[in-house]
Amino acid sequence: MALPAVKAVLHGVRRGRSFSTTALLCLRGIPLGPMPNEDIDVSNLEALEKYRVFTRYFKVAEEKSKEFPWWSTYKKHITPQQEPKVDIGLPRFRTAWKEQLKERKHIRKQNLKNPDLERASRLNTLLIPLDDVKAEWERTSGPYHKQRVAEHYGLYRDLFGDATFLPQVILRVEYSQDEEHVTPVYCGNLITPTEALNPPEVSFEADEGSLWTLLLTNLDGHLRDTNLEYVHWLVANIPGNRIEEGEEICHYFPAFPAKGTGYHRYVFLLFKQDQQIDFTEDVRPKPCHSLNMRTFKTFDFYKKHQSDMTPAGLAFFQCHWDDSVTKIFHQVLDMKEPVFDFVRPPPYHPPQKRFPHRQPLRYLDRYRDSDEPVYKRY
Repeated sequence: MALPAVKAVLHGVRRGRSFSTTALLCLRGIPLGPMPNEDIDVSNLEALEKYRVFTRYFKVAEEKSKEFPWWSTYKKHITPQQEPKVDIGLPRFRTAWKEQLKERKHIRKQNLKNPDLERASRLNTLLIPLDDVKAEWERTSGPYHKQRVAEHYGLYRDLFGDATFLPQVILRVEYSQDEEHVTPVYCGNLITPTEALNPPEVSFEADEGSLWTLLLTNLDGHLRDTNLEYVHWLVANIPGNRIEEGEEICHYFPAFPAKGTGYHRYVFLLFKQDQQIDFTEDVRPKPCHSLNMRTFKTFDFYKKHQSDMTPAGLAFFQCHWDDSVTKIFHQVLDMKEPVFDFVRPPPYHPPQKRFPHRQPLRYLDRYRDSDEPVYKRY
């Protein structure tokens, strides 16, 4: 039915007549035939599927638009195909969507029946309990958000290679500055070496009788090999959440990012143990002020004990150089502080022209032979 309408339009244009859009749509009729990008059997047009109504046509068109195209796209050529990562974390127990929706409706129904909430909302005095909101976020969406942030910063790639895990256990880390102020560790916030000078206070929820392992490592601090790390703290066989009763494999060492190396990622990892583990081979002497002894690789450590422990919690912060790092190198490590400075290349000037056309007088300053400094950049 669409073909006669097109012929009528062409015929009308040739004769100098004009058709309105409304008349054209009325002549067009109901869309028939297959969707685009499908093989059409021209020999048997009567057997093609007829949609009859626009609603069904639009529904099928929307479904077809969401399908992945069979032809090769530019994005497919430039984007390497990534293999799915292995999940090495604890089993996930997620509430069904119907149960969540039922719970939300129940809470909303209770709030609508509460006259105090209605009065506070009407008088603009309603206060939202932020602590309850944060607790709900940490229980539901928080682990997934932390996992996405950790993937963005490349933590899983540098810690476990092609593996990942969901940090289901909430790990709270705080550095005490004085009696009133603390510096918490979230997911990538900035903490100075001065603030991270002393061991932090770590807390998490754990069942009685469970065993845990706490690890603090620096992914970017090794001075000789970028694929290695420095272990700053390692406590194993922690009963419950009592870290002071655990076995300290390697005592705490303050952060010391070298000058000129930018921001370093310091990662707290919490492993859940299935049983008591013998860490005799991993014990460092106390005190341990040797960087060779603190050389570490999280992937090798987990690979050796993967049958008895599972990663469950994660928190990390970023740190860069300040004046306290110099004291750590000189007084604690007893070594000269390494400094990595950016070597600025000399300014480039094109070959000098004998007759510089339309150039300012200071053009000759670029090619002077003396070492007299030039106080203007060209």
